[in-house]
Amino acid sequence: MVREITNWRSLGGNVGADGRKVKDGLLFRCGQLYNLTAYQKEQVQNKYQIRRVFDFRGEEERKQYPDYLWSGLDYVVIDVLKDAQVNQASVDEIISANNQAEEDMLTTYEELALQNSAQKGYHQFLLTLINDPVPTAFHCFAGKDRTGVAAALILKSLGVSDEQIFADYLKTIKARKQENQAILDYLRDQLTCSQLEDVAVALTVQKSYLERYFKAIKQNYGDFDNYLIKGLDLPLDFKTKMRQIYLE
Repeated sequence: MVREITNWRSLGGNVGADGRKVKDGLLFRCGQLYNLTAYQKEQVQNKYQIRRVFDFRGEEERKQYPDYLWSGLDYVVIDVLKDAQVNQASVDEIISANNQAEEDMLTTYEELALQNSAQKGYHQFLLTLINDPVPTAFHCFAGKDRTGVAAALILKSLGVSDEQIFADYLKTIKARKQENQAILDYLRDQLTCSQLEDVAVALTVQKSYLERYFKAIKQNYGDFDNYLIKGLDLPLDFKTKMRQIYLE
């Protein structure tokens, strides 16, 4: 069976400001680009013509599961959780969570809103999108948390409704089902039942996670627009430029 890259999808087609749609073919989210098949390599290089990849993973993740890279690709590493006190974004971190996976996930989403490495990282990411727009893929390990926040930042900036933002976010549940089951099957003989339950919780997404992210923004910055300017240090015309480039 021919398989797409895990959790791969375009942000195109969502309806943004003034009823204008997000352009297709420019912004793609996915899981890590590791161990790709020949078909998957052809897709990412030639079908989607990706010119830039943002990798939000930490150093150990990148060493263990290196991305597929090719000539002419702009590969940008941004470890958005480098400063995090709680990091539930990799399998190793999840296993060591001691039966509090859900609460740790919620804390991780607060850190994605407020930690210095996350704010600086998403600043760099979003600024690049307006300064040098090319077909871009962005990812972390599973393409759900660090990547989910990046997608939400883009869509919210483009005036996409919260309903559509959460719908895109929750697509990960189905998109990672097969991959997550393979991870759980692999770990079954190595972990206790409670550890396996924690991994199962942390490998997927819940609406409450992204809600916690936006709640942290509201509590600390008042509203999203203020967060873009004061939290992410983006230019005052950032949303205007995003909409000029990515809406049709």
